[in-house]
Amino acid sequence: MINKKYLNISEVSKLLQIEEHKIRYWDSLDPKTNRYRVEGISTKSKGGTRYFNKENIKKLEKLKNILYDGEKHNNSIRLADKILSSNSKSTSYANHNKPDYQNLYNAEKIDQILNKMRLLLKNNKSN
Repeated sequence: MINKKYLNISEVSKLLQIEEHKIRYWDSLDPKTNRYRVEGISTKSKGGTRYFNKENIKKLEKLKNILYDGEKHNNSIRLADKILSSNSKSTSYANHNKPDYQNLYNAEKIDQILNKMRLLLKNNKSN
């Protein structure tokens, strides 16, 4: 790794072999929830420039490993964020302890179903 305290997005992109637009997407606000898609990926200056420290880079690397297995795309960004969050609270990937993907997947599916039901109920009330 480069011996700088912070790297810019192009340096991180080259280092981790992740396209810059993917890093920006992961580090952007979701318009539906107005929350970051994945928390803690970068440090932003007052002007909005993204800078990445060692911890940010480790998190990005974990995210890349969760989302991509070689050329195969594995999970949604929302599920990956849940995996990262649960992983940072309990065990590290260095121990090769894998989170329970099935329960996280089921929780995401339940959230999707509940959101659809809320939308249907809202539409029925307005008719």
